[in-house]
Amino acid sequence: MPNLGRLARFGAFVSIAIASVFVAGAAIAEPDQGSIARGGKLYDKWYKVLKVDAPKESHKLYPASNKKYAEDAASNWRCKECHGWDGLGADGAYATGSHASGIKGINGMKGGDPAAVVALLKADAHGYGDKLAEQDLNDLANFVVYGRIDWSKYIADKKSTGDAEAGKQVFVTACIGCHGAEGKLPTGMPPLGSLTSNPWEVMHKILNGQPGEVMPALRAIDHQISANVLAYLGTLPAE
Repeated sequence: MPNLGRLARFGAFVSIAIASVFVAGAAIAEPDQGSIARGGKLYDKWYKVLKVDAPKESHKLYPASNKKYAEDAASNWRCKECHGWDGLGADGAYATGSHASGIKGINGMKGGDPAAVVALLKADAHGYGDKLAEQDLNDLANFVVYGRIDWSKYIADKKSTGDAEAGKQVFVTACIGCHGAEGKLPTGMPPLGSLTSNPWEVMHKILNGQPGEVMPALRAIDHQISANVLAYLGTLPAE
């Protein structure tokens, strides 16, 4: 006769082991790249994504000393306006110039708790609780926590470190249909070749898409591909 006690203990051990695999798998599961990319678009211009009117009054945390406080209230409600395209805020590309606000970046939230970011966004100081729905807040928080990249791998001296020829192969297959061979489409927007002076913004949009448009996001694939596309854009006509 089998030892029922030993069988029971063995069965319990197997059950715990299987459960541990599932728990570990959940712990290391990749974040939802679609949510992160949508959060990136919300970080860019949330009211364009949601198709709502932009705020008319300046954000209470934006410094009144910056002329954008009075002249461009809608812009200072964009997350990127305070924290920068690179997410480094006062320590990054927006340390100086017309966009300088003195506000710190979001890099300290990398790898943190999305729920804590949602709570921060809902708080009175940030004031997004009555502007963004719960899913919007979750997507934006996922971008803040999981969507940060090491820009030094892809941009140096305000230029892409990518391979322009490799980027061309992506552009002429995935981008040319909307932007044209010379990057001058759609009409009404500046030529793509004129935008690379702000490489962080352009790569942000390559990774996450353009708010309110059908532009695809390349976030789920190797970010080096986006850097390569950015490098190729630098070879296109600026006018």
